[in-house]
Amino acid sequence: TQSSVSSGINAEYGEPQIITASHDTTIRLWDIVAGKTRATLTNHKKSIRSLVLHPSQYTFGSASADNIKQWRCPEGEFIQNLSGHNAILNTLAVNQDGVLVSGADNGTLHFWDWKTGYNFQRLQSQVQPGSLDSEAGIFAMKFDKSGSRLITCETDKTIKIYKEDESALEEPINWKPDLHAGEREKEGF
Repeated sequence: TQSSVSSGINAEYGEPQIITASHDTTIRLWDIVAGKTRATLTNHKKSIRSLVLHPSQYTFGSASADNIKQWRCPEGEFIQNLSGHNAILNTLAVNQDGVLVSGADNGTLHFWDWKTGYNFQRLQSQVQPGSLDSEAGIFAMKFDKSGSRLITCETDKTIKIYKEDESALEEPINWKPDLHAGEREKEGF
């Protein structure tokens, strides 16, 4: 059993596995046929508040106040850190195009490229009239079935729908991921 309150749970499609995240900073990959834990991941240093499964890859992401981490199923092999959303992260969402979004207590939304970990866009949610600025937090979010609209549930008691900017152009990016991030994580750096 997990020793702390679970903050996230997801089930893998096509495999008898459940993934749970906890406020005790662990992620557990459960084999439900055997009825036991397959792996316990202890890489996060802070409470884990969200899990998300990639819709087409055999991978998942986890969010904590320290950073976002990506993992490969079924064993939970570490892939990479996505650092830079310096807030208390409450929720993650990913679409089939590989756009990962992280939502935080302060109302910020960061958009990441799933493959490279590049943070390509940042937004600040606007509170509804009559609300305090402190009510800008993002509690939960999901992409719709098309993957082009992001639906958020927010602290100011609103549900907001963000749509893809169809006039946006892809810009060439002169950015290289930190290819040694996984090695440092394994060594404890």
